[in-house]
Amino acid sequence: MEMDKLKPKQSAFITRVGGDGALRHHLLDMGLTPGTEITLQKIAPMGDPIQIEVRGYELTLRLDEAKKIEIENIHERKVVADSKPQRHKSIPHPRVGELGEANDYHIHDESKALPKDSKLTFALAGNQNCGKSTLFNQLTGANQHVGNFPGVTVDRKDGTIKNHPEATVTDLPGIYSLSPYSSEEIVTRDFLIKDKPSGIINIVDASNLERNLCLTMQLMELGIPMVLALNMMDEVRENGGSIRVNELEQILGIPVIPISAVKNEGIDELVSHALHVARFMEKPGRIDFCTDSVDKKDPVGAVHRCIHAVVHMIEPEAKQSGLPLRFAATKLIENDVPIEKLLNLTDDKKQAFEHIVSVMEDETGLDREAAISNMRFSFIEKMCQKTVVRPHESKEHKRSMKIDRLLTGRYTAIPCFIAIMALIFVMTFNLVGAWLSDLMSLGVDSVISLIDNALTAVQINPVVHSLVVDGICNGVGSVISFLPTIVTLFFFLSILEDTGYMARVAFVMDKLLRKIGLSGRSFVPMLIGFGCSVPAIMSTRTLSSERDRKMTILLTPFMSCSAKLPIYSLIISVFFPRQYQALVMVGLYIFGIICAIIYALILKSTKFKGEPVPFVMELPNYRLPSAKSVVHLIWEKAKGFIEKAFTIIFVASIIIWFLQTFDARFNVAESPEQSLLAMIGSLVAPIFAPLGFGDWRVSTALITGFTAKESVVSTLTVLMGGNAELVSTLFTPFTAAVFLVFTLLYTPCVAAIATVKREMGSTKAAVATVIIQCAIAWCVAFLIHAVGLAFGLA
Repeated sequence: MEMDKLKPKQSAFITRVGGDGALRHHLLDMGLTPGTEITLQKIAPMGDPIQIEVRGYELTLRLDEAKKIEIENIHERKVVADSKPQRHKSIPHPRVGELGEANDYHIHDESKALPKDSKLTFALAGNQNCGKSTLFNQLTGANQHVGNFPGVTVDRKDGTIKNHPEATVTDLPGIYSLSPYSSEEIVTRDFLIKDKPSGIINIVDASNLERNLCLTMQLMELGIPMVLALNMMDEVRENGGSIRVNELEQILGIPVIPISAVKNEGIDELVSHALHVARFMEKPGRIDFCTDSVDKKDPVGAVHRCIHAVVHMIEPEAKQSGLPLRFAATKLIENDVPIEKLLNLTDDKKQAFEHIVSVMEDETGLDREAAISNMRFSFIEKMCQKTVVRPHESKEHKRSMKIDRLLTGRYTAIPCFIAIMALIFVMTFNLVGAWLSDLMSLGVDSVISLIDNALTAVQINPVVHSLVVDGICNGVGSVISFLPTIVTLFFFLSILEDTGYMARVAFVMDKLLRKIGLSGRSFVPMLIGFGCSVPAIMSTRTLSSERDRKMTILLTPFMSCSAKLPIYSLIISVFFPRQYQALVMVGLYIFGIICAIIYALILKSTKFKGEPVPFVMELPNYRLPSAKSVVHLIWEKAKGFIEKAFTIIFVASIIIWFLQTFDARFNVAESPEQSLLAMIGSLVAPIFAPLGFGDWRVSTALITGFTAKESVVSTLTVLMGGNAELVSTLFTPFTAAVFLVFTLLYTPCVAAIATVKREMGSTKAAVATVIIQCAIAWCVAFLIHAVGLAFGLA
């Protein structure tokens, strides 16, 4: 029967993976090959998608995809750990990738090595969420953000290995295969094939070797010097398992180093081996992972014969195109279109190739893609039987299953999500964040008062005095006051990332998002958008569909970013009673989400017709938040906010002060209404008059908000002479609410628009985003204002 008919806790064996295209190939690369045992762990609260356990890890996919997978032998699975492994004969260390002594069998000739000061480049590659960013930080001393959900790294990042200035390492986005499924996977493959690094550091999750080693085998086929880093070995040991490193190294023919990136264990040894294989250009000792069996009933033997026939046939084309021969052959058999185009075979060779593949398919009873995947995983299974002492069910997995009963339960998932988000907003806007911001405001006011008194005491020129106090101090200080609120919000968002809860939210919300034309995976970028639109837009690269990617990018600005918090806080604190302030703040966030849903439905039925990307995602185990990671993220965001305050806001405050202080003849203006700023603002003010805030000061503040949303607050503060309370003279409580809606919806900052341009690859798309966002903001604000007028609220 089909997999979608399975019931929770039932197990079965896969007989066939149906479908076609990149998705089917992706499923095969994830380990869903014929003969593999799977267990249905859970059905999402809304009935779709499902969560299965396959090859020791949790994977989610929709019922539509599950229907295409045929299974047999339904049974209750019994998990047996190698708690008392049989004694085995240890083998000597193969000494792969090591400089042997003079009397050893492994002797290296320095004359054949690269000079010691030669520049070396390393690719750090591995599956998603296996610890690449953590290892990158240990190798380079960098502070790259890490998180516990697939796709945290979506772009390559370079760094120099500590104490080795000649060696550069590039952290690549996580991939499951060298057949790209999503856009960030293309970044990784292009770097490995086109840039040709000196060496590869392949990091794998030691607690789940079966899934991780599929990529390892493809990397070895590239023929690039390589080391294998077994990460999370501390977890393997704690759960009663182990890995026979010598045997694994002997079978693969590459150095294998057990490490714990989090605990900084084994890093020096890893660096030593990586430098050695790169300098001595030691290619993997093995690139052939199939047997040469003559038994026609042995599917792996048939694959072996097919690969070797293709290798001999395409050797001239592979050499001419610069592709590794074995890699090119296996990818050609897998029907990899980009590789086929690069090889550019003649028609005669294409016919011969198709004949070779059809013979293999007849002998194996499998299609070409399934046959190659089956070959790889057959090799991996046999190797793991020899080298892995399987642990009991890990503490992390047990803990995750217990927590998921509540957080992804049928009746508890949605209430839990609402409760968690409500707690975050209350703590940020009404308790911790608000209290800290009040303290910060007192401190900032005290500092400004001291500066004001000091300048008065030394009788500084009144104009300069006004520039320093009214312009710079009030402008920058008004923004800095809201730093604690933003830090508090990022503190809670970073905890959601580190624990692994974000992936669960995507699992729970997938069916709901599908109704507006998106996948559950789109929920993660939009949730990140509550912090900052720039990383949120970049994280859409994890979506394999260009349609979903572009649609998610267009919807992300509706998620109110932290840069808008100072605007909300200023207006709400002036016009709304304290007991209702948190409610109004949460209402703004909810209203932004509602607008996004309506816009998504419009996009779905017009420009972005079609089905959302299939929901295939690994669910990581829950982990306790890393204090270092949380502190790092908070520091990065606080530092970025402070830098913005003392650069963009600083310059904007000076410009606003100058334009407000002088008139058209550059004399000190007798009144603000006669200033240069009033002239400029008056030209724009009519646009906002129908919304109820046609004052030139408001329009000026909104214009400066294009550079950075915090500039709206600094501009208003400067124009009000440093007294934010005077904002009450510009609005009524109702028009203040309309103003909040407009600032919620109008175009994001310049940095976000630049990111839209880069990710969508079009200046036209970026300009269209600005125009559409502004138009939506104006129309919605106008509609609310018109309704208010009808009911006598304005």
